[in-house]
Amino acid sequence: MSTVTRAYLDQKLAAARRCSREAAVAGAKAAAVATVAAAVPTLASVRMLPWARAHLNPTGQALIISTVAAMAYFIVADKTILSMARKHSFDDAPDHLKNTSFH
Repeated sequence: MSTVTRAYLDQKLAAARRCSREAAVAGAKAAAVATVAAAVPTLASVRMLPWARAHLNPTGQALIISTVAAMAYFIVADKTILSMARKHSFDDAPDHLKNTSFH
């Protein structure tokens, strides 16, 4: 049975911080792209379509755009964290488990 050292815990904490920071940056980039991708058709439809002009006030438009941005942020950040966790768990696995070829 092995003991957990302070250096090991510090290394794991640093990896977790790096992972969460990278996920936050990726989520912010996705949210920026999604904001533009949602804002253009939303604002264009309010100007061109009579139904949208009558039913979507500025609050509704902002709600549509911000919802899309928030969804993009959380989806991309979650996928980034999961993929990094999967990669790190494979890197930390014992050698006999890394061999995934079928014999």
